[in-house]
Amino acid sequence: MKNQSLIAPSILSANFARLGEEVNSVMHAGADWIHFDVMDNHYVPNLTIGPMVCKSLRDDGIKNFIDVHLMVEPVDEIAKSFAEAGADLISFHPEATKHVARTIDLIKSLGCKVGIALNPATSASVLDNIIQDIDLVLLMSVNPGFGGQKFIPSTLKKIQDVKAMIDHQDKDMYLEVDGGINLDTIASVSQAGANVFVAGSAIFGSPDYEETIQSFRQKIS
Repeated sequence: MKNQSLIAPSILSANFARLGEEVNSVMHAGADWIHFDVMDNHYVPNLTIGPMVCKSLRDDGIKNFIDVHLMVEPVDEIAKSFAEAGADLISFHPEATKHVARTIDLIKSLGCKVGIALNPATSASVLDNIIQDIDLVLLMSVNPGFGGQKFIPSTLKKIQDVKAMIDHQDKDMYLEVDGGINLDTIASVSQAGANVFVAGSAIFGSPDYEETIQSFRQKIS
């Protein structure tokens, strides 16, 4: 388990009319990763962004770590497109692909780190035979589809359970939590064992990105 705690603002909550400026601002304010929520209006009931946005940020000179969460079905072709567009890590939902191990191998072959994302109702037991092959577990603490939802408290026990699974692996891994992360919830999520925190509206909806990110770090230090 990696010890460093990382803040990953979700650009789903950014101002898309000036996205490059928003990303630069939030990274200069102290964020660690850029988080993409990719939805296809099929696997989840919303339609968001595609690989063109990722490529545009890279072409605009953004060099920071890009963390892509695919809420799409099927997975493989869009994963290829995001890898080509400059993604560093790609996470997908096991329910969204017919061959989980094959998709893991595909994403690795594209030169990206790979994560498995679990919805609130998806059991952590799906990790049993694949956790040794991945770099990150992403736990959804809201039902995916829309930003600004409230944190589901039962996620805390799931974080603890997955943290224990990760601790049994002889490798560095990330445990990421996405959904309802704000100043009221981030401390308990950190104490449960997470080390990557996705926040959208809590950061991009705040008047001062740097102050908000610093407040997050104080809660998880």
